[in-house]
Amino acid sequence: MTSRSNTKQPPAPSVDLAARVGKAGERHVPPILLPDGTLAPGAECPLGDEAVIEALVLMIRSRLVDERGVSFQRQGRIGTFSEARGQEAATAGSALALDPATDWVVQAYRELPALLRQGMSLTQYWMLFIGHPDGWAFPADVNVFPLQIELGTQLPHAVGMAWGLRLQRRPGVVIGYFGDGASSEGDFYEAGNLAGVTEAPVVLFCQNNGWAISTPRQKQTRAETIAAKAAAFGIPGYVVDGNDVMAVYAVTKEAVERARAGGGPTLIEAQTYRLGAHNTADDPTRYSAKEEREDWERRDPLARLRTYAINAGLWDKERDEELAERTYAEIDDAFREAQERSAARTPAMLFDHVYANPPARLERQRRLIEEEEGLWLS
Repeated sequence: MTSRSNTKQPPAPSVDLAARVGKAGERHVPPILLPDGTLAPGAECPLGDEAVIEALVLMIRSRLVDERGVSFQRQGRIGTFSEARGQEAATAGSALALDPATDWVVQAYRELPALLRQGMSLTQYWMLFIGHPDGWAFPADVNVFPLQIELGTQLPHAVGMAWGLRLQRRPGVVIGYFGDGASSEGDFYEAGNLAGVTEAPVVLFCQNNGWAISTPRQKQTRAETIAAKAAAFGIPGYVVDGNDVMAVYAVTKEAVERARAGGGPTLIEAQTYRLGAHNTADDPTRYSAKEEREDWERRDPLARLRTYAINAGLWDKERDEELAERTYAEIDDAFREAQERSAARTPAMLFDHVYANPPARLERQRRLIEEEEGLWLS
């Protein structure tokens, strides 16, 4: 079972987040955790020991779920599946800056570490891929929006949610995740503009993994960075190494604290790479160079943080093996439960989780389908 973190807030980052400024005013966050697992010269870890372990556990669990997910899909037990492999630091680091009790995660489809930290159960996660309507619902008592496959369409919802929290004088902050491909969609620009105008407490978090399926980032925009687009919205923009979980945490924490204090939205571009395919229907070897993939494999964010934790005396092989064993058992138990719950699927369930108060026409349609179901079963 997953649970919300109740660890104390880590110390504030000790880095200058505005160390380098781009042509459009976007700020490039300096590195903290280098690819070899050591701290950059002069840098200090912005995470407490418990938070380092929490980040590592989130990233390991996410990768093990991905491993099982690809296997389940190949066996025909779930539908198309998208891995977060290679991007775990971007989502885990940013999620650590949130308060799961008040803050909201608006996901695309590659943010599992953030979902786990917010408290989403793996049972609901698997139900989504099995095809049960409950998999697409808002989890009970968990501040997570349902998965969104259509590029960028979740971003206006993220801004709207944040604006609503502000109007209601509630303390929450919203983080809206999207990919570099979604930055070419009109929804991104509409959301960014609305966020700036309303000063909504929202963080627009771009996981720039270099590829929109097979379209490279260079064909997405002439802008030097996606974060540069923040200038048009009148909001701060940051570029960060998305494989450096510490730098991601530091910049997101600053953005979240500013939003919570009434300072408005932020656009963050985490430059990372998906080590697997876009999804299980994709073959990245057909469009990405072998040398490129091998270079990013050497920058694996999980290996980077694991090395740091081991060298700091916070982790070891025994803890790694124990976590893997426990996580595999959790994954398989959750999948069995999801299968059992999905066995009772009916066509009428398609009407669930659509409206809080369904209109009369929808209620009539549901009754008709339920009557037909009764005829089929009789």
